[in-house]
Amino acid sequence: MKRIITILCTIMLVIMPVSGVHAKADQEQTIEGKAKKIAEFMIQNYGVTSLQYTIMDKGKIILSDAAGFHDKASQKMVDQDTMYGIGSVSKMYVTAAAMMLVDSGKIDLDKPLTTYITDFKMADPRYTEITPRMLMNHSSGLYGSHYGNSMLFDDNDTRNKDELLLKLQTEPLKSKPGEYSVYSNDGFQLLEILVERMSGQSYSQYVNQFISKPLQLQSTKTPLDTFNRDKLAGAYWPTLQPKMPVENANILGTGGLYSTSEELTQFAEVLMGNHSDILSEASAKSMQSSEYRKGIWVSDEVNSFNYGLGWDSVELAPFSEYGIKALAKGGDTMMYHGILITIPEHDISMAVLSSGGSSIFNQMFATKVLLELLNEEGVIDHIKPDKTFSTPVKTAMPAELENYSGLYGMVGTTLEIDIQDGAFTLPGLLGGIIPEQQYVFTGDGYFTSEDGSVKVSFVKESNEKIYVKVQGYISLPGLGQVAMTTYDYQKLEHNKLDQVTTERWAARNGSKYFALDEKITSIFYLVPSILIKNLQVDLEHGYVNGTRITDENNTENVAEIPVMNGRDAFDLNLMNKQGAEILIQNGQEYIAEQAIQPIFGGRSGITTIPANGQARWYAISGKTAEKTITVDSPDQGGYAVYNEQGEVLHFSIATGEKTTKLPQKGFIVFGGNAGDIFRIHVK
Repeated sequence: MKRIITILCTIMLVIMPVSGVHAKADQEQTIEGKAKKIAEFMIQNYGVTSLQYTIMDKGKIILSDAAGFHDKASQKMVDQDTMYGIGSVSKMYVTAAAMMLVDSGKIDLDKPLTTYITDFKMADPRYTEITPRMLMNHSSGLYGSHYGNSMLFDDNDTRNKDELLLKLQTEPLKSKPGEYSVYSNDGFQLLEILVERMSGQSYSQYVNQFISKPLQLQSTKTPLDTFNRDKLAGAYWPTLQPKMPVENANILGTGGLYSTSEELTQFAEVLMGNHSDILSEASAKSMQSSEYRKGIWVSDEVNSFNYGLGWDSVELAPFSEYGIKALAKGGDTMMYHGILITIPEHDISMAVLSSGGSSIFNQMFATKVLLELLNEEGVIDHIKPDKTFSTPVKTAMPAELENYSGLYGMVGTTLEIDIQDGAFTLPGLLGGIIPEQQYVFTGDGYFTSEDGSVKVSFVKESNEKIYVKVQGYISLPGLGQVAMTTYDYQKLEHNKLDQVTTERWAARNGSKYFALDEKITSIFYLVPSILIKNLQVDLEHGYVNGTRITDENNTENVAEIPVMNGRDAFDLNLMNKQGAEILIQNGQEYIAEQAIQPIFGGRSGITTIPANGQARWYAISGKTAEKTITVDSPDQGGYAVYNEQGEVLHFSIATGEKTTKLPQKGFIVFGGNAGDIFRIHVK
């Protein structure tokens, strides 16, 4: 999920006695001291509540530590036994599980997936070409992610996985299987189903029997396992005070495991080929292959993305600049963040897990510490300084580059690139880490950012599509640099609309649609941008939210972008249902704002969840504006309140509070089981 990351860079300087400063300086020269210093800096400056980290070197743990609060209220600190959600690092477990079945002869990576999941069907006939390998290297051509009801508070409902095959039956592919790799969560959901079908066990049982037991892992669990939830690191939401309920990422193969940093490094021994009793050395080696090179990809510059089987990177920068092959897998849920980096040729791995922050921050932390270790062990003779940049010098641009002006898009948006006088502007990239700015032509086909750290060029690929290529170094105070090379935008063609279609979509421009199918236990009620869809219609070119309009009520995905920005694609389909316009995206329904009724204006009232179990939305205004309400909810029910701008003001599932003050204008949503009754009192 794309998130805007706010970075606080103020460093507090504390005056200490001279002897104390010397003692601290000596301590900070050790690997342990340097790691602790970075960990404390992240907690102070990067929105991290707690983190835990471990280094395994040649089969032995040489560093294991933790920092921050397990619980803010009690001031209890985390330790090495504290558990964290590991997010998409979970993909390495389901990949390894499938590779174990390859070792036993039950799966062939290059046979059609339909050989093993016979009820896997899609609307696009090319689905029969998808293989297990393509699920692992992100080249299946699947749209990407069905996020609905995947991340829930204190709720291990598996409906997301249970409904996936049914939803895929009505979906097309966005590209020919194997044509290129772009991040896809659904591929690993399908791998989870594959492991279950071919092993005859639930995925949780398989992980426990064939990974956790042989490695004697006590804290590697799924939400479906029985374990002490108090061991999970406390998680907090930036705009809310109390500790959040337990987060269950119920997409187990994609991102649902919990673990500790020590147990992650133990599992890394399997991934490096050091546990042939669990996974053959040949299979571990094949997972490290440069799978990304099999399809369309950005040219081989230093990068944090170069997919293997399961791995985000099999040639991770900056290690690649030292001639060292490092592998990495990062992961983010809504509450937890993780990174696992392994260096197979030196039998070293490091895991960093956190509550709050970001997997990018954790990756940069691990990179700095591992470079220090490699330097200390003599593997490298020095640590290269961070790249420095200078203000670009604008030069004369060849006139033919102006032909790259025009309409571009990625999943979710379109924009016009207008190259004038050797310069153009791009909006913020990487969720705002790279700010909106102008790029000027500096020669050799490159346009360079104002500070010189980002270069942009235009590339025509073998599929005849033109992409905006972005090469950048992201520098974060105290953490260092990370290199990114991606295709960010794809050039699009004008899509001419007839008058009736134009008028229909013009009337929807700026309209909001509100999620009906998301369980009230979903963490997404804290992220309105996921629950509330805002249609941005580009009538001039014939697009809506980056999708191409096909008729009065439907659009289709056009993004075919390798690496990351073509992920999580969608179509839009609109229909009328009982007098209300309904938007369908990724198999979930959203009701138009115009169909939402105002909440009652009296002192008390009730609302009931309908028989189909969908949420009930109401508008806040008039008599209910700025009133205080108390809601008596059923056991499985809850409610959330949003202001006119769509910002969450209250979410009862997260806070446990029954009472809240309503905004002057906004929305309130109630969710629960079919037939649940909510009693509402207004003061």
